[in-house]
Parts: sequence; C-alpha cells; structure tokens
Amino acid sequence: MSTEGRNTTRTMVLVAALLAIAALVITIGLVLREHAPGNMGVGFLQGAAIGLLAILLMAWRLRKRPERATTFERAWSQTGDERDDAVLTRALAVLGLAAFPLTAASAIAVAIGAEPMIVLTLLLFAQIGIGGVAFPVINRRS
Repeated sequence: MSTEGRNTTRTMVLVAALLAIAALVITIGLVLREHAPGNMGVGFLQGAAIGLLAILLMAWRLRKRPERATTFERAWSQTGDERDDAVLTRALAVLGLAAFPLTAASAIAVAIGAEPMIVLTLLLFAQIGIGGVAFPVINRRS
C-alpha cells in the first residue's frame, strides 16, 4: 500500500481546525440560547449545522471526486485555477458593490419605523440572493 501523495500533517491541522470551529459554534449557540431573546440560539445552531454540513460535503467532493467538483467548490476551497479564482473574486466584488446601498436602504427602513428583525432578515436574503445570482452569471460569461 503506497502512502505517496498523503499529507497527514495537513489533514490533522484541517481536522483540528474543524473541531475548534465546531466547539466555538456550539459554545456561542448555547450562550445565545441561554441569554438571547426568543429562539435566537436555536436558529444560530441550526444555521451553523447546515453551514458546517455544506463545508464537509464540499470537502468530501473535492477529496473523492475532484474532477466533478464545481467551479464554486474549487474557488471557495482555493484549489482551483486562475479562472475559478477570478470568477469568485468578481462575484464577491459585485456583492460588495451591492452591500452598501442595501445596507443604507435597510438603515433608512429601520429609521422610518420598520421592524428591525424583518429588515435584517430581508437584508441577509437579498445579499445571499445577489451572491447566488452573481456567481453563475459571471461563471457563464467568462
């Protein structure tokens, strides 16, 4: 059995980092659950669990089937080529340009009396939507 191409140190550092992130997320979630209003802690823990599962799925796909990984997976994990990096950079630039006016509109909406939690939720979904549309459009065009 050949061990060429295996990097145990890198794998151990990655596993240690993931465990540290999971411990931090759980700690923050439990503190929020205990001291934050409403069900903020539960929502945080559910969102973090979905995010961590997505990261693990992406890492598994990159490790087991790198030829079938998407442009986003290669760019986000920094294992892609220059084109993948350029697509991600341009998509994040579009999101950054849209973030300022969206945030300003959100602040104005809160100032004139809109419910802050609804405005923040809409702001988050708008930013996710812009990023979710910008990446495939830029990927298609380049």
